[in-house]
Amino acid sequence: MGGTEMRRCLGPQWRGGGATVLSLVLFVGASLGAQAETGRILRVGARTAYPTLSAAVAAATPGATIRVAAGTYRGATTEIRTPRLTIIGEGWPLFDGEGQRELIVVRADDVTIRGLSFINTGVSHMEDRAAVRVIESSRCRIEANRFRDALFAIYLQKSFACQVRGNDIVGASRDETSNGNGVHLWYSPHTSVIDNHVRGQRDGIYFEFSRGSVARGNVSEGNRRYGLHFMFSDSCRYERNTFRANGAGVAVMYSKQVTMLGNGFLDAQGSAAYGLLLKEITDGTLAGNQFAGNSTGLYLEGASRLAITDNDFTDNGWAVRLMADAEDSRFSGNVFRANGFDVATNSRTLRSSFEGNWWDEYRGYDLDRDGSGDVPHQPVRLFALVVERHPEALILLRSPVSRVLDAAERVFPVLTPSLADPRPLMRAPR
Repeated sequence: MGGTEMRRCLGPQWRGGGATVLSLVLFVGASLGAQAETGRILRVGARTAYPTLSAAVAAATPGATIRVAAGTYRGATTEIRTPRLTIIGEGWPLFDGEGQRELIVVRADDVTIRGLSFINTGVSHMEDRAAVRVIESSRCRIEANRFRDALFAIYLQKSFACQVRGNDIVGASRDETSNGNGVHLWYSPHTSVIDNHVRGQRDGIYFEFSRGSVARGNVSEGNRRYGLHFMFSDSCRYERNTFRANGAGVAVMYSKQVTMLGNGFLDAQGSAAYGLLLKEITDGTLAGNQFAGNSTGLYLEGASRLAITDNDFTDNGWAVRLMADAEDSRFSGNVFRANGFDVATNSRTLRSSFEGNWWDEYRGYDLDRDGSGDVPHQPVRLFALVVERHPEALILLRSPVSRVLDAAERVFPVLTPSLADPRPLMRAPR
């Protein structure tokens, strides 16, 4: 293209000097170079320019991808301060903390860590040491990694809208004071914790001050304390998780508008174990959950205005324990089958209601054939009240004494709470 044609193309911006054309060319070239730099790939491994992840991170620019070759990597903690990095492991590279340190600390937005293995952070009683820690960052993704013998596996601290997905976490199963949590959220709202498998930690999943977060499709089992421990986090959802054989079960406390759908609360056994403990919870929903094989399936203390529907309570010691300060909750469409006690309480005055549930202990009839019993069902046994006040009496649960007490109370109900299901279902809904 000649000079005249070039000036015509550049239009009125042209000022006659070749310097302007050169500036334009340099600008375009710099832009193309920046784009190439943004999308470049750095490789980490013994025979590459970057023998450590820290070296590659130091050289990376925003938008770069770092691929880490198989092998074992030791050394100082890697700190990430460059945004939009993607770190991908090839052949499960192993990062070993040698019992002395955290492994990766993220302090930048939009960082992805995928396909890495982490081991042996060591125990510290001075710091919550984590294999991967995210600090004051947004939209980070920690996904499809393996964690073994870490005090805390994944720790999100004052971060926003991150995703923790598909990780496999196995703790050392130490005592509670020497063991941390699998996935730990602290002041990290709108976080998604999805499809992780956590076992052998103190708490499998821990949410604190993390409003609007979601836990979905996780398996949390065999943890020393809680499969899920949750406090001060409003408007969260827990869906299709399995919590199995955790030391104290699951505890959800001090929050409002919590929704729990389709979860399994299984095999939490012990004098202080609960399938699900709800404490100071308001305006929540529990629907379609399974409570099976627990010492206590569902325990409510200071909980109010809950909709508890379509849950299955099977083979628990106590299916539901309602404390006197649990008010205005509604139980409907639930199945109570093969429990030691279906409902127990510590008060004769209850302000929650049961209607349209199925009880395997119901012996009424349905003359009008509308599917509901014509005689109300009283689910609280007198013997349950005796055990509530004198736990040692539990040894008589299967004895003639308990049956005589319950039969007498059915004839002359003077001690049990005025709590009844006026329309018990004649058939289990599922």
